[in-house]
Amino acid sequence: MARRKEPRIPDAILDRLLAGTEAKTAFDRGGLLDELKKALAERALNAEMDHHLAGEGGENNSRNGYGRKSVVTDTGRIALEVPRDRQASFDPQLIAKYQRRFPGFDDKVVSMYARGMSAREIVGHLRDLYGVEVSPDLVSAVTDAVLDEIAAWQARPLEPVYPLVFFDALRVKIRDEGLVRNKAVHIALGVRADGGKEILGLWLEQNEGAKFWLRVMTELKNRGVEDVLLAVVDGLKGFPEAILAVFPEATVQTCIVHLLRHSLDFVSWKDRKPVATALKDIYRAVDPVAAEAALTAFEAGPWGGKYPAIGQSWRRAWDEVIPFYAFPADVRRILYTTNAIEALNAKLRRAVRARGHFPTDEAAMKLLFLVLNRAEKDWIMPPREWSMAKAQFAVLFGGRFTRALA
Repeated sequence: MARRKEPRIPDAILDRLLAGTEAKTAFDRGGLLDELKKALAERALNAEMDHHLAGEGGENNSRNGYGRKSVVTDTGRIALEVPRDRQASFDPQLIAKYQRRFPGFDDKVVSMYARGMSAREIVGHLRDLYGVEVSPDLVSAVTDAVLDEIAAWQARPLEPVYPLVFFDALRVKIRDEGLVRNKAVHIALGVRADGGKEILGLWLEQNEGAKFWLRVMTELKNRGVEDVLLAVVDGLKGFPEAILAVFPEATVQTCIVHLLRHSLDFVSWKDRKPVATALKDIYRAVDPVAAEAALTAFEAGPWGGKYPAIGQSWRRAWDEVIPFYAFPADVRRILYTTNAIEALNAKLRRAVRARGHFPTDEAAMKLLFLVLNRAEKDWIMPPREWSMAKAQFAVLFGGRFTRALA
């Protein structure tokens, strides 16, 4: 039986704090919790002043009473007594001179924004739950601070070798020159040699094409990526050529999940399950010859006859489907099962649906970056197939893969 952990604050002190009050009121606005925040903040501010006066700022200087300052917290507003000095040289670190928000408040706002709430929804949420009146401009200012973080994140150095990189796109609606336009947000998800996942970048573009893809690949190269063993793409025009222009040894593979989804777009709802079952014979074939025979059989069968566009879509992508059959079962499973990029896209789509459309490109990038950032924190374990796939990657790619392990 597990022993109870000793609390960091002794029970005796908690009993004294709660004496004469109802415990349930401790979390009310203006209750014990707010009083403790105020007391601890003022104690920390006074300790900072003592340190300031004991150091260089204390020469011919002394305390000069207190000033009042109202700050916003995640439970409401509290009024603080902030110590002053005669030379007005004291600039506290806990709450800086012009800071009006308690530490942690900005994190709360950013967290709500990352869940898809608009600036005005956050304003209403803070008012209804905490009685805090803030303006939409304040919320925008807090979330705009994320833009600098995005710029640094997008330019950070990357690993020299990625055994596996998924490239995918998500459509978002953004207001542009008075019109709401569809734009594509492109995501690169890399899998490292240890099986750990990492978002390599996020790019927003209205017009896709070979020049855009070449720019993305060149950016990855300039950030330190020297080799990609297997690039999984969504059949985007000009993409395979751009990848091979920068990473000539890469194997480019059409994403089987996306090819299946695209196939089912042609199918009525009641036929989807049997058509999906019939397509399994193609992507589970032992080699390219057997796979093409299965595709031919599908085209000649009842479902291929009813939905001829499915066979045509597989034929168009066949050159990028063929590499799939060179891989053993464990590697294939990583490529055609519901993979990390699918789970990630589901979170992004939920956030995008909640917003409808975005006022600017920057607003879209802020939200998507925050959703990605939250998702990355949940990635602890590599895919369960990775231990077997890793050994097979070492055989298939030799020194190129072992270099990634170094």
